[in-house]
Amino acid sequence: MNTQSSLVLRLLRDHVTYVIFLAVTIFFAVVAPNFASFATAGAILRITAIVSVIAIGMTFVIISGEIDLSVGSVASFAGMILALLLDAGLPSWLGAILTLAMGAAIGAVNGLLVTRLKIPSFLVTLGMLSVFSGAALTVTNTMPVPIVENGINNVLWNGSLLTIAAPVWWTLLVVLLGYYLLHVSLFGRRVLAVGGNAVAASFSGINVNRTKIWAFVLSGSAASLAGMMLAARSTAGNPSLGAGLELDVIAAVIIGGTSLFGGYGTILGSVIGAIFIGIIGFGLLVMGFSTSVQEIIKGAIIILAVSVNRR
Repeated sequence: MNTQSSLVLRLLRDHVTYVIFLAVTIFFAVVAPNFASFATAGAILRITAIVSVIAIGMTFVIISGEIDLSVGSVASFAGMILALLLDAGLPSWLGAILTLAMGAAIGAVNGLLVTRLKIPSFLVTLGMLSVFSGAALTVTNTMPVPIVENGINNVLWNGSLLTIAAPVWWTLLVVLLGYYLLHVSLFGRRVLAVGGNAVAASFSGINVNRTKIWAFVLSGSAASLAGMMLAARSTAGNPSLGAGLELDVIAAVIIGGTSLFGGYGTILGSVIGAIFIGIIGFGLLVMGFSTSVQEIIKGAIIILAVSVNRR
């Protein structure tokens, strides 16, 4: 009996994120009318797609021992750039590729500033947050740019395949790619090693700087894709669409079990963290709480979940 109890306690400890996730879901299913339905599940997955996509890129950065605060403003800027490229007459597929390349380039710049100039990533990406937030406002003088190309709007957001919404498919695609890179490929083992002990990783032959730069590239690319999805959702590039996203993204990654000090994390955990935040917000909305009260309660639950997870 003692052995069984010890095993149960160990499982609860090692998977505390999933236990809290299940408890909160059950709570809302009991107290909120119509919460427990396939329609609600689909709506939550759709709502959390943006945070999930960025969180997967952020996972690599945080595991490597760094942080990226610029993802929200990069998402806003990417949406603006996509809208401007389409407005200039570029084919949608080319505009999307160029926008993704821009996000990767921004991530590379972040990584180079952190690794070459030895500036803490918190300061570098905080500065970049301001730079691209201002850039998103400046490129069109604070005015949104409509996206009239229904094709890309349907592909990125409004369409569906096999009754599953497009943003959910994009999330699944990014999850599979992220899972392969982190948990299967050699690159993922290098990221984990660098975050766990950069000095030891360097002595074992791993190029620490290059690994961190590529982690930032993935984060910038994910933010750029999320920005295009945001633009498709609102059918316009809007300079403020991604404002504040970085807070939910970082919370999702940490709730998902990734160590803020680097060296450990999972792709699935980050996605679960994003869905967890979405469930809290959607559940409170269904229960009729005002937006201000929702933010207070959501923040308190996130703090509790993170603190329990760390313990």
